[in-house]
Amino acid sequence: MTQRKFKVPHTLVILFSMVVLAQFLTYVIPAGSFDRIETETGRMQVVSGSFQLTPDVPAVSPFAALTAIPKGFSGAHEIIFFVFIIGGMFAVLRATGTLEAAMASLLRRWGKQPFWLIAGGITMFAFGSTTVGFGEEYYPFVPVLVSLCIALGYDRMTAIGIIMIGYGAGYGPAFINPFTTLIAQDIAGLEPGSGMWFRLICFVVFVGLGIHHVWSYAKRVGNDPSASLVADVEIPAGAAIPSDESAHALNDLPPMTKVQKLIMLAIGAAMALLIYGMLVWKWGLFEMQGLFAGLTLVIAAIARMSPNQTAAEFSTGAGSLTSVALLIGVARAIQVVLDEGGVVDTMVHGISIPISELPGAVSAVAMFFMQSLANLFIPSGSGQAYVTMPIMVPLADIVGVSRQVAVLAFQFGDGFSNILIPTQYVLIGILAMAGIPYDRWLRFVMPFMIKVAVAASAALVIAVMIGYS
Repeated sequence: MTQRKFKVPHTLVILFSMVVLAQFLTYVIPAGSFDRIETETGRMQVVSGSFQLTPDVPAVSPFAALTAIPKGFSGAHEIIFFVFIIGGMFAVLRATGTLEAAMASLLRRWGKQPFWLIAGGITMFAFGSTTVGFGEEYYPFVPVLVSLCIALGYDRMTAIGIIMIGYGAGYGPAFINPFTTLIAQDIAGLEPGSGMWFRLICFVVFVGLGIHHVWSYAKRVGNDPSASLVADVEIPAGAAIPSDESAHALNDLPPMTKVQKLIMLAIGAAMALLIYGMLVWKWGLFEMQGLFAGLTLVIAAIARMSPNQTAAEFSTGAGSLTSVALLIGVARAIQVVLDEGGVVDTMVHGISIPISELPGAVSAVAMFFMQSLANLFIPSGSGQAYVTMPIMVPLADIVGVSRQVAVLAFQFGDGFSNILIPTQYVLIGILAMAGIPYDRWLRFVMPFMIKVAVAASAALVIAVMIGYS
């Protein structure tokens, strides 16, 4: 009798199962809430010690798991539209041949030094996350890095590892991230940016761990393609990333033309404007979408593409990312169900109680794991800060841990788990763009996460011992 081999469900099946599980949790966990006050920035912040059960909250509908899906799409509409625009823009760009020509130039320059290409990429993404809080801004880099890594003899997982490991390694010890670090320090009553020296040391350590992890995997795949975690996973039809054959063909492309160089110049100017707009003009996703829509028109004008051809290419590219949009919407539905059931505050309150009974250094590590768990239910970094930090700050005072350590525990918990939890739309979106199943990503990232958990715990213990403040 032959045994049937277990087949891992599709990522969409996994996410919908979590929506159903979230609905079940709302029936077994009592609803509760904290009192909230409005901050000077207009955000609602939890009042410490104000938790109370709210039995008057109605039970969620038996059909909540179904109605939460369209609500999830509605709640994540900015990200979904951003993904569509990115897909359309890249389709127009690829039609000009500029993308392939630029990558061919990179290969000619760095093809014999792949380590520095991987290390430099991870460091670049980590720096963007640790300073400006970049996340969804990395969507446009997916097809570029997939092409480069395949042309170098590696695989799609290597490319996504460069992006996501860099994202997590930067977000965790972020030294000036305005969406996590500065908000958490403000709630804790600390000077903005204070304690940066210790976070800089942590940044170097975690980026180093990330480079080692991705490079070790890349070398293994380069020596034996069958060792790839996605060797048997086909690229979805119509995906926004190239096939293995077209990526390998990059090595034979001629140098860039003048038109292609002008297009690359326009892209560079758009990236500079994006960073300036976020830092100075406080741009959000709508402004970013407008920028990439405008960039699409500029690319088409430089390449002298007709309006009809531009529209056709854009539509094809946007349509190719429909599956990505579906996954993002369903991932958001998990949070919708938990919010409707009124159990998020109850969960946060419940997992914070045991920490108050622990000694200083141990409680700091426990805060890290508590924040990691909280990120599953509150995948927004700033949102999590406003909910959990008002609880962690007085808790830190009680157990004798400095508030700076409490902020660091929050950063580690929120930042590192961003590359692990399926409710994080940046992770789910990027994996879907590359055609990588969630279970394969777990096999790739779990060894790194174990190393991170050990290193982060050690960093928090050291911080407590040296009186980091």
